[in-house]
Amino acid sequence: MTDVLDSAPARPSSEGPTPVDSTDSAAVAELIMELQSVGLRIETELETKRTGGAGPSDSGMLWIEGVPVTVPPSTSSPYALLAEDEGQGIYRDGVKIANVSGTRRPRYYDLTTADGIPYEQIALLHLDSLASTVVQACNYWGNSDQCGFCGIGLSLKAGRTIAKKTPEMLAEVAVAAKELDGAVDATLTTGSSVAPDRGALYVARCGQAVKEAAGLPVEVQFEPPRDLKYIDQVHDMGVDALGIHIESFDPKVLAKVAPGKFRTGMDTYFRTWEYAVDLFGEGRVSTYVILGLGEDPELTVEMCRRAVDIGVYPFVVPLRPVAGSLLEDLPAPSREYTEPIYRKVAGFLEEKGLGADTAVAGCARCQACSSLNLVQQAGNAPACGSFGAPAGGAASAPLLQIGKRPGA
Repeated sequence: MTDVLDSAPARPSSEGPTPVDSTDSAAVAELIMELQSVGLRIETELETKRTGGAGPSDSGMLWIEGVPVTVPPSTSSPYALLAEDEGQGIYRDGVKIANVSGTRRPRYYDLTTADGIPYEQIALLHLDSLASTVVQACNYWGNSDQCGFCGIGLSLKAGRTIAKKTPEMLAEVAVAAKELDGAVDATLTTGSSVAPDRGALYVARCGQAVKEAAGLPVEVQFEPPRDLKYIDQVHDMGVDALGIHIESFDPKVLAKVAPGKFRTGMDTYFRTWEYAVDLFGEGRVSTYVILGLGEDPELTVEMCRRAVDIGVYPFVVPLRPVAGSLLEDLPAPSREYTEPIYRKVAGFLEEKGLGADTAVAGCARCQACSSLNLVQQAGNAPACGSFGAPAGGAASAPLLQIGKRPGA
């Protein structure tokens, strides 16, 4: 296998800031990778900035040259988000780099349930995807098994959410999010449970209620259950996709940052994924793969290939340190580190015929926290064995637009 560490990015940075051409998919992808590494100085109002929690934690949500993106705010980034006469722009050293459209505060956030619970505490809108942690508790939290990157208990402690959302609550909010703010899918996750199903049945019940009420495609996320029969029950409830997240393919890293998941075992994850793919279909089962935890990149790429081969979408994302988490002081990985890995995994996905569109719902459909789909859609995913150059010298392809541009 080609040495990932020795493979230079396909488009090395030029000297000095250069505005990106919105029609140059590779250039837009490169900029977004850089921003997700070094962050963005927010020097104007950004209504959809999120702190803590799961998903795009500690992030600003915006559209860069029409592409939905989450980026971590940073006071030290060389890139700044500045207000303009009309809209906003990203600048570096006084030079405008890219156009930005911010996202307004969702309208449904101003509503409450009949018993006074704000909709915003039940489910959030991540750009165009409705998302909620249905049980804001985890048996790993607050003990030696706590995952280093997780912030599930932080938003609850801060009063930004409630401990348990009911299927009825989530259905009510989903209808409002779709009708008032154009939500296109729903992503529902849960803290890990000690129950045999690991929380799968409850989060699936919530997903079933959302799908029946709002008609949105739904992904539910949970740990591998102790008996695979629970996957059948989840499938029978009509949800569209599963997220079963291993977080890192490097066992040494997993043992250190997610001891509970490490004890579950790599073989258990692969066995669960294979079973789930048989039910849900290729591309409709995904797993988070976090970069920047100290993992072996060669091993990570090889295991991503193994996952893709069985029809699993490895959603590769850079670490986004959450304030208050155990890894809050660990810096995000550089673009020079993440880009070659993105390119290699994008090649596997392209060969297998998987992409954000096959994911249907969930994080792999949204893609705003990763540049994986941007790299794939930019035409820079090489065929296996030709890592470091576009397959067949392919020209840049149009970016896959997920959801609607602001104002569309």
